[in-house]
Amino acid sequence: MEKYILTIDAGTTGLTVILFDDKLKIIDKEYSELSQIYPKENWVEHDPTELIDKIEFSVDKITKKHLTKNITSIGITNQRESVVVWNKKTGKPVYNTIVWQCKRTNDFCKSLKKEKKSVFIKTGLYIDSYFSATKLKWIIDNVKCAKQLLENDKLIFGTVDTWIIWNLTNGKKHLTDFTNASRTLLYNINDKKWDKELLKLFKIPKKILPKVKNSIDNYGIYHKYNLPINAVAGDQQAALFGQGCFKKGNSKCTYGTGLFFLMNTGKNRIDSKNMLITTLSIDEKGKPNYAIEGSVFIGGAIIQWLRDELKLIRRASETEKISESVNDSNGVYIVPAFVGLGAPYWKPDTKGLITGLTRNSNYKHIIRAALESIAFQAQDLFSAISKDFNHNIKDLYVDGGATNNNFLMQFQSNISDVTIIKPNNIESTSVGVCIMSGLKSKIWPNANVAFKNKKIEKIYKSKISNKNRKQHLENWKLAVEKV
Repeated sequence: MEKYILTIDAGTTGLTVILFDDKLKIIDKEYSELSQIYPKENWVEHDPTELIDKIEFSVDKITKKHLTKNITSIGITNQRESVVVWNKKTGKPVYNTIVWQCKRTNDFCKSLKKEKKSVFIKTGLYIDSYFSATKLKWIIDNVKCAKQLLENDKLIFGTVDTWIIWNLTNGKKHLTDFTNASRTLLYNINDKKWDKELLKLFKIPKKILPKVKNSIDNYGIYHKYNLPINAVAGDQQAALFGQGCFKKGNSKCTYGTGLFFLMNTGKNRIDSKNMLITTLSIDEKGKPNYAIEGSVFIGGAIIQWLRDELKLIRRASETEKISESVNDSNGVYIVPAFVGLGAPYWKPDTKGLITGLTRNSNYKHIIRAALESIAFQAQDLFSAISKDFNHNIKDLYVDGGATNNNFLMQFQSNISDVTIIKPNNIESTSVGVCIMSGLKSKIWPNANVAFKNKKIEKIYKSKISNKNRKQHLENWKLAVEKV
């Protein structure tokens, strides 16, 4: 009998549900865009009920074509840091999902400057509106029914994985894994537990928080199809796992809505001295490891901006040929600080910038500069890591939708002087929780056996001179200094 694993990847801009076989081959796939809600400038929200509706719709479509008896289990991976709060009696959210990109709590974060060092020691994170705690506090303080529900012991919180688990198990399981918990500013990554002092700082009652489990574990049964949920992980840690980066020093970069670079640092915590964060990653048995992470808020999202706001393209795929049709960006540089700058700058109040425009600048130069900005931001992360470890990254595993753009990948290799390794399946987040769920379901005896099925699609090597590279990076640095 064929054995399948179903994965649910709840991203920022879209939902992907994939059915894998035991050779990691994609048997079926459903994708749905998620509505982006912007109530005010720099506020970003989702409708949490839309997510659940689209998950059920996508799973229904797949199971109509494939026997559910062949599906052994489910793996869930998700955008991290985003916050959902709901009534545990009715299951109804009290407010929209506040997305990780949302900046509404910037001022509150600034008021906690004195706590910066102590919070970093416990969480590995900087106090920033990017993370969950201040978003959760905002809902409790500003949504009328939230306080009343809290007083009546009816209010509960979760990151997106917890919300999905709650709904798939028909309200029976209120759970998360350590990778998602580690992104909340409430979880002590040294002791691996919710931290009393952090809860007190943000005035969050522990009773509303989910129980934290290992990433490979049973998270209940999807009641509609009687399928066990056997793996849960935040998307970037899932991608690190999906790329097989288990050894200390292994690294990957995901090119999605944002850019997320992670380097596995093993069982011992190592902190960056160059403004990158420390987070929990997953070892081959689903238990905690440490990693250093650099997060860029606007990566592939700038391509959506070209399409939806500037109307320069109709499809993201057009950007590759357009960029290759000109020799360079004609001196145009874009710093896409649409929601501030993340690592390694951590400047939440900055605005985006286009510089170097002349009478000869045209839409092709702007499109090319937009793609180049993705690579420049990634290089900022690689540079920070190189300073921390006193050596340059030589090989980099990549994944995410924007890696389909050959121009971008080649430019990244050029500008970073790194060999880029792209797998044939760039859905590494889904591959990660697929393998984790399959390990729990005994489809493979260990991760190494599962990874024998992974294949490399393409390798990119640098094609420019050191002089050219240096000039590009100097120009980029000047552009960033202007924001």
